[in-house]
Amino acid sequence: MKFVNHWINGSRVDGDSRTAEIFNPATGEVSGKVAMASVADVDAAVAAAVAAFPAWRDASLVKRARVLFRFRELMDAHSDELAALISAEHGKVHSDALGEVARGLEVVEFACGIPHLLKGGFSEGVSTRVDSYSIRQPIGVVAGITPFNFPAMVPMWMYPIAIACGNAFILKPSEKDPSASLLMARLWQEAGLPDGVFNVVQGDKVAVDRLLEHEDVKAVSFVGSTPIARYVYETGTSHGKRVQALGGAKNHMLVLPDADLDLVADSAVSAGFGSAGERCMAISVVLAVDPIGDELVDKIAERVSRLTIGPGDDERSEMGPLVTEVHRDKVASYLDLGLSEGAKLVVDGREAQVLGGGKATDTPGFWLGPTVLDHVPAGSRVHTEEIFGPVLSVVRVSSYEEGLELINGGEYGNGTAIFTNDGGAARRFQNEVEVGMVGINVPIPVPMAFYSFGGWKASLFGDTHVHGAEGVHFYTRGKVVTSRWLDPSHGGVNLGFPTNK
Repeated sequence: MKFVNHWINGSRVDGDSRTAEIFNPATGEVSGKVAMASVADVDAAVAAAVAAFPAWRDASLVKRARVLFRFRELMDAHSDELAALISAEHGKVHSDALGEVARGLEVVEFACGIPHLLKGGFSEGVSTRVDSYSIRQPIGVVAGITPFNFPAMVPMWMYPIAIACGNAFILKPSEKDPSASLLMARLWQEAGLPDGVFNVVQGDKVAVDRLLEHEDVKAVSFVGSTPIARYVYETGTSHGKRVQALGGAKNHMLVLPDADLDLVADSAVSAGFGSAGERCMAISVVLAVDPIGDELVDKIAERVSRLTIGPGDDERSEMGPLVTEVHRDKVASYLDLGLSEGAKLVVDGREAQVLGGGKATDTPGFWLGPTVLDHVPAGSRVHTEEIFGPVLSVVRVSSYEEGLELINGGEYGNGTAIFTNDGGAARRFQNEVEVGMVGINVPIPVPMAFYSFGGWKASLFGDTHVHGAEGVHFYTRGKVVTSRWLDPSHGGVNLGFPTNK
């Protein structure tokens, strides 16, 4: 049975004796154990990062970029191995895991351009023989606290840019699927990154709290649920840290009557049930504008009936299990809740057939198939609460205006989409909707790495989004230098207040 430990100062470290179990979601069996960091373990990682930071900060931009380029090539070469680790511990199918790695690598590629990204400005002659220029410098030791649903991609939203900017980084991954973190750490070392610049501490709230409180940790990035994001933001900022904390979501797809309903149905199924719905950018609510609701629901149900549910390592599988039994049971509870609230259960994921097994409810592992609820009442719990599983709710609305009001009235503002062939309606939507990431006939509008990822309202705590230009700014501090190099003909001592001339 495997044991997943920490990575501190270039070596695997067992740390404290406290451990937790790792499960194979497809079978429900224990596949290993993971170390759970103590305060002392976190302190050791921070100390390693503090020691490594000065030399890495002073490394040239060219040297940093070359390490990033080598890391990118190694990650690409080991992408299949990394995807297999993700499938075994998270449950997502192998092709989905490969896609996760590929999207993460886009941020690494963006960070390879760090010599350009850190260019400052220069103004000559702001006063007589006085020049002024701006520079951006790393802030020190920074930490990333990442969720179970993307054990490779979400860390790659953070550490490539942080490290490229000259910081030392500590990753605290989810204890549910921790193995990917150690492979990435080893590849950083092979790429030539100095020991101590990238560290991994496994664990739970003990590790999180210590990172938030430690005086040598200058900034924290977080992705997870809204209650924990709020806690991370409030705790971290109260200890004087920069914090970007991305929270939950309830993403709506607004479908206008002129939309291509085959495209809509394909998109709703893909965006709703990919990775078993365990995505912060999953479409979980379809707002169907009358009169297209019945036809659209029929098309969605027909496509769902053809999905293949099975283990992530079976190439026939299109959707795998959920990550834990507790999470599966919580998601499944929303089916009965939806019925009690007046919704119609069109597709019951508990009845789904699993490759190599029987019904989802009778097969070992953490299974729940794709579920479709129609006529979900607007404002009901199934409509408004983040379920984070393969449950797609269809809410009927009478107009564009009613749909927009439901989106803007929600707690979250992470992602949304509109499907229409009316350019004027689409342009109006992108202007009026109160959501951070918008898709027009695109169901999962995750921006490319050179833009920034993040939502509005309860989906983000902090002032900056991750990766892109905002990521560079988050991991650096601005400094403005005003300089004067005197010539031999200077005028001598002058005790008056300096003024520009």
